Amino acid sequence: MRYISTRGNAPALNFEDVLLAGLASDGGLYVPENLPRFTQEEIASWAGLPYHELAFRVMRPFVEGSISDTDFKQILEETYGAFAHSAVAPLRQLNANEWVMELFHGPTLAFKDFALQLLGRLLDHILLKRDERVVIIGATSGDTGSAAIEGCRRCENVDIFILHPHQRVSEVQRRQMTTILGENIHNIAIEGNFDDCQEMVKASFADQSFLKGTRLVAVNSINWARIMAQIGYYFHAALQLGAPARSVAFSVPTGNFGDIFAGYLARNMGLPVSQLVVATNRNDILHRFMSGNQYFKETLHASLSPSMDIMVSSNFERLLFDLHGRNGVALAELMSTFKATGKLSVEEDRWVEARKLFDSLAVSDEDTCATIADVFKRTGEVLDPHTAIGVKAARECRRNLSTPMVVLGTAHPVKFPDAVEKAGIGKALELPAHLSDLFQREERCTVLPNAIEAVQAFVAQHGNRGRPL
Repeated sequence: MRYISTRGNAPALNFEDVLLAGLASDGGLYVPENLPRFTQEEIASWAGLPYHELAFRVMRPFVEGSISDTDFKQILEETYGAFAHSAVAPLRQLNANEWVMELFHGPTLAFKDFALQLLGRLLDHILLKRDERVVIIGATSGDTGSAAIEGCRRCENVDIFILHPHQRVSEVQRRQMTTILGENIHNIAIEGNFDDCQEMVKASFADQSFLKGTRLVAVNSINWARIMAQIGYYFHAALQLGAPARSVAFSVPTGNFGDIFAGYLARNMGLPVSQLVVATNRNDILHRFMSGNQYFKETLHASLSPSMDIMVSSNFERLLFDLHGRNGVALAELMSTFKATGKLSVEEDRWVEARKLFDSLAVSDEDTCATIADVFKRTGEVLDPHTAIGVKAARECRRNLSTPMVVLGTAHPVKFPDAVEKAGIGKALELPAHLSDLFQREERCTVLPNAIEAVQAFVAQHGNRGRPL
């Protein structure tokens, strides 16, 4: 399997090199040169497989030539064997032909565990083989940071630096990051918003001279392995609901477009997906594109669903690449225009093509709370605010009531007590046993100004287990 850049001016790489590269040298994102496609018979034969075995069949083509089948099977079994629920991603029915797929049974209670628990093990495997040490710099709006730290905390050859917007993540999210202590773990609170953090990460990849020769690795969803790992649970849900004999629809709470892009890939690999609903909050750049072909920056607003408080969706470039016939030159020109003007639109026929599969909805905080309250009243289930947005969008945008609709349950509600409290359901939430002492644990975090020079100086000073790079 070879991978190419969306901007067409970077060398093609194998999986091992893509895992370590993150962003392409031309500023683009790596995607498979050719997407594997499974027959309906193949997909049908996977029904009833344990999650790790299904994941192996879905992901094997992406790592072929870089990781042996034996090693990859073991990595996947260890990754998903650590989840708290034996089904790994269980489905819970809310309504007629409407389900939530619970993706929060990993160690940090968020869907990011599916990718980042795997990413840590993949890095360990490949860095050990190459006898190489790397630095990870990641930006988080809440969940990615804790999942990345948890996934990579035991990696012998990794120093990890996670940037989050100061005082703009929930207390549970912050403590899940800052209470994991280790010489190779560094939490940085930036006096800015998530997009500021993300821009610093991108700029650091573009010019890595401050690292003095050490390689920088991405854990954000710009890293292809993150997308790859999320494809599996679309197959998992669809098979339980009758695929491939029947099609399935998905509603996906998304800010960075990575999770829903994995569903788009699953469809292109042969899974019968009839509809993908982009569910977002008032920071609605994706909804503005899907509903009106207008993709432009606006002021970032804090919301009750902070993991989607994102102004620019990094992974959207991967979809734009396909909409432009995988023409890297055309895509590079489009992204250059966006960088210069802060906005873009595509030709009408390309937008119409996207709308054949995608619908979207932006959901207010008030409607988020109302949905949490309604679902609790009718089912006794408590939703986190992101999942509630997914439910609201699914119900508003659903095209066919006879098609099963699966909402991706992206986080455990205990991570967002403010939203649950504002919904007025009158139910106290308790942390799972392995996090029961979270509020008593020591925290370690450094607050830095919104300046890339300060961040890069900190990384250079504290990398290599405290020995300056």
